[in-house]
Amino acid sequence: MRKLAFTQAPVPTAPKIVTAARIDALDESGSTPEAFLVIGDRFAHVGTVAECRSAAAEVSALEPELVDLGDTTVVPGFIDAHAHPLMLGQMMSWVDCGPDKAGSIPEIVALLQEAAKTLPAGRPIRGYGYEQRNLAERRHPTRFELDQVATDREVYLMNASGHGGVVNSYTFELHGVTRDTPNPKGGEFFRDADGELTGELSDAACNVLTGLEGVKIGHHGPNFHLADEPEEHKRQLAAAQENFLAGGVTTIGDAQVSRREFDMYLRLAESGDLKVRVSMYLLSHLLHEAIEMGLHGQFGNEHLSFAGIKFYSDGTLGGWTAYFPDGYVGDPCRTGQLYHEPGDYTELIRKAHRVGLQTATHSQSPTALEMVISAIEAALADRPDPDARHRIEHCGLPTPEQITRMAKAGIYPVNQPQHHYNWGEGVEQAVGTPGERFNPLGEFERAGVPVTISSDAPVADPRPMEAVQAAVSRITRRGTQLGSDDLAVSLDTALRAHTISAARALGREDELGSIEAGKRADFAVLDRDPHATPVPELAKISVTETWVGGERVFTR
Repeated sequence: MRKLAFTQAPVPTAPKIVTAARIDALDESGSTPEAFLVIGDRFAHVGTVAECRSAAAEVSALEPELVDLGDTTVVPGFIDAHAHPLMLGQMMSWVDCGPDKAGSIPEIVALLQEAAKTLPAGRPIRGYGYEQRNLAERRHPTRFELDQVATDREVYLMNASGHGGVVNSYTFELHGVTRDTPNPKGGEFFRDADGELTGELSDAACNVLTGLEGVKIGHHGPNFHLADEPEEHKRQLAAAQENFLAGGVTTIGDAQVSRREFDMYLRLAESGDLKVRVSMYLLSHLLHEAIEMGLHGQFGNEHLSFAGIKFYSDGTLGGWTAYFPDGYVGDPCRTGQLYHEPGDYTELIRKAHRVGLQTATHSQSPTALEMVISAIEAALADRPDPDARHRIEHCGLPTPEQITRMAKAGIYPVNQPQHHYNWGEGVEQAVGTPGERFNPLGEFERAGVPVTISSDAPVADPRPMEAVQAAVSRITRRGTQLGSDDLAVSLDTALRAHTISAARALGREDELGSIEAGKRADFAVLDRDPHATPVPELAKISVTETWVGGERVFTR
């Protein structure tokens, strides 16, 4: 039986003393040391070059290697606490129909038609990245428009939110979906005024796309677990890993793990190709199995670990499936949906909390957030735990009163500023003026709620400096400011939100998130100092190198 590569003892290497024009340790004191010492896979000392030499001599007979990174800024490795790596890798082989590629439905159709020419006969045609409010038509494409791409094989165009999209008529015929097919719990096959299928489908309705042998998750979330051959999935995950490393990301919280993702991580680790660190959140359809197996807390090693359970309360603001019971301002006929009845959800959270599991719940609307916060409060009342760190993913539109309760309950929101950068205006159009508060990071900080930011890749690219700029500026892709200045946060808060604060959200702050003696030697090298860079140019800062465990794993 072969061993996982990262369980092997590392080969001893000479200590390294690393220097740069600026080092932001992002520790408690906000220090900017001259150098740090790396021995093995950990920071052994942080201070002056002379201090690092003395520290190296105390523990190693080997002469330390001096690594001078020149006129760069070193920060701790970025931590992307909420992302979907395999989904990102899979979509890297799909057709990019995002705003940089297509501004109208005919342009999307043309991109998909061009891709169809190069794909083998019968293979599905898959595109991604459109957001209907960014299109000239300000609407979703229809199945009839996708029929122009192909009528003899599946065509699926995924919405930028990842919570559904549009299919062609053939896809419905293949899977037996007709105008009379009932909507599944937690999802919808959309219909026009005459009751005819439009081609749009959302959330749990995407279960039909995974095929007979695919992962089935019922009403526990949007099903993006589309199957490919295992070797192709492994290649996709490896490609995604390189994408994260190019952004300086050294640790990922995989926010929706099914058997598909778990299998691929094990395969990548077994072959010695897992470079990043991954904390896995199993999707809630696996909750009972996890408890039955005794997974009552975090376990794993420094590269691959189990962190908790992922839940969904409602849909997405970008796809207009978040739950607004009175309807959307932009479309009063749409209300979105809840994935669980409040009583059922409360019992699921209580069950997870009772055995010590951290929960992470996707939740966007005030109504859905009320269900989540109330359930966490009930679970804490049942079994008090001052450091449970239950998470709310996205947490787009909490009320001020809900934010106060989140602070008291020790809840960690995990936000994605690139969402309000990419489609903030769409949220305003969807729900009206309250949409200006989308991602109220400044309100969190003033209330004492931890600020954590991430990418939600592939919904946004895993580029932390883009997220940092969006968090600091509140400026959208179209150049308008979303809401008031006090919804933004400082540069220091934003950098910490993607490093040490993200480590706390994963429960890994003792080993990751800052440049401190004893922690894993993960760091990113930036070509510019963020503190000396105008806010509108923060996203242009490039990562020149990424180091994991004291080894250089990416060079631009």
